[in-house]
This record gives sequence, C-alpha cells and structure tokens, in this order.
Amino acid sequence: MRGPSAHRRRAGYLFCLPGLAFLALFLAYPLFYNVWTSVHDVRLSGLLGGAARFNGLDNYRVVLDDAAFWHSVRLSLLFTLGSLVCQFTLGFALALLFARPFPLNGLLRALLLVAWLLPPIVSGTLFRWLLDAESGAYNALLRAVGLDALDHDWLTDPSTSLAGVILANIWVGVPFNMLLLLVGLHTIDPELHEAAALDGANAWQRLRRITLPLMRPVCVTVLLLGLLYTFKVFDLIFVMTGGGPVDATRVLSLYVYEVFFRFFRFGEGAAAGLLLLVVPLLTGVFYVRRLRREDAVGGST
Repeated sequence: MRGPSAHRRRAGYLFCLPGLAFLALFLAYPLFYNVWTSVHDVRLSGLLGGAARFNGLDNYRVVLDDAAFWHSVRLSLLFTLGSLVCQFTLGFALALLFARPFPLNGLLRALLLVAWLLPPIVSGTLFRWLLDAESGAYNALLRAVGLDALDHDWLTDPSTSLAGVILANIWVGVPFNMLLLLVGLHTIDPELHEAAALDGANAWQRLRRITLPLMRPVCVTVLLLGLLYTFKVFDLIFVMTGGGPVDATRVLSLYVYEVFFRFFRFGEGAAAGLLLLVVPLLTGVFYVRRLRREDAVGGST
C-alpha cells in the first residue's frame, strides 16, 4: 500500500513537469542542435536542401584559425574588463553613499535604477544620440564650456568607439552593482563600526579592516554575475555601432551574429557560439563551487 510520501513525490514530479518541459524545449534542444550544427557543414544551400555533411571539428579549426575571431575575443575581454572595473567601483561607492541615511535617499536610489530597468536597445539609442558627432549632447556640452578642441566623433572613430560602448554599458550596470552591494552592506552589524570608531579607527581603516573583508563574498558574487552578463552583451553594442567602425567594436557576440546571419556559415557560427559559452560556463562552474564551499564552511561551523 502506498503511503502519503509516494503521493507527495508524484505530485512534486507533476509540478516540476512544466518547468522541465520548458527547459527541454527552449534550452536543452537549442543547445544540442547547436552542438550538432557545429560538427556539420551547414550552409544556406544545404539547409534549404536538407543535406548537411558531417565534418567533425573542421568548423572549430576554421574559427580558431580566423584572425577576426581572435580580434573579437580581445575586444570582448577589453570590453568586459573595462566595464566590470568601472561598474563595480562606482557601484560600491554609491552603495557606501546610500547606506547612510540622508534626505531623498530612497528617491535618488529609485532614479538610479531607471538605467538598469531600461531595455538595452533604449539605452544604446540614448547613448548613440549623446555621443553623436554633430547633434550629440556631449559635444554640445564641450562646446558650451569652451572645450571645442575636445569635440570628437566618438562612435565613428575606431580609437574611441570601444570606449563609447563601454561607457554606455557602465551606465547600465552601475545600478545593478549598487543594489546588490547595498544589500550586502546592510548585513554588516553597525556595532562593529561603532566599536572600531571608539577604538580610534578612522573611516578608511574601518572600510579596509571591517567592510571590505565582510563584503568579500558579496563582491565576488557581484563580479561573477557581472562577468556572466557583460561578456555576452550584444544588443547594446549592435544598436550603438553595429560592430564598427572598421570592426573596432565587433566583440565575440557580434562576430557570431555576422558569421550566422551575414555570411550564412551556420556550422562555423555554431562553433563560434559554443566557444563564446566557454568563459560564462567556466565562470558559472567557479561560482557554483564557491557557493558549495561557503555552504560547507557555514554548515561545519
């Protein structure tokens, strides 16, 4: 005779079924199909004709031998590093500011979150207008304060276009960093700072000796989540520059897009797409292992 635990387990499986079906349809199937495509010679003519020749790892060899691929990898690393450093630094500074009570604290925080809530396409369009060479607000501001010499074609000059898209991505990511870091700051017992202040520690010493060590797990989590998102940014850069000028902002996600939809080399595009997942996957594995290690340490104590 079946007990109530068997019924509960069966009910649990039924409740999980819609979620598993969703993951299988929209995550597992596209991933496996992408793996299949990456080891076949799939082009537009073969795709329409239903024929695809198995070619093993040839697509990966072609991609890894392509100088444009490594150029995109380098740009992705520069874009990710520049964005993360500035987003985290500004986000942490703002979190320290908003951790203290002052008038209009909640209103200002809510206004800062607007940058994060806006769709990336809207943010990209906004910054494309701000940095426009002729009608951009940034150049107009420079001219208004007498700095006409700094007037520049920010997004059409290969030497500054990458900095322009990094600036836009910083604006998008700072509120996210601030919000998570602010939550972490609120978990620190204020009596620790009060006791340190009574012992003569100044603000910098309290930050270095108390806040930063206690915030280390939160900081690592914020940086890893930022890396997962930033390395695969596509829409913001596509709207602002389309990968140009002269491939100056063609990061890895745009490289994959162009191989797929401009040159219709689907096998090579699938291989490049899987290579794009290497950094996020390694970051995710590191993040999960770190969480398990922290849970194990917490459980043992």
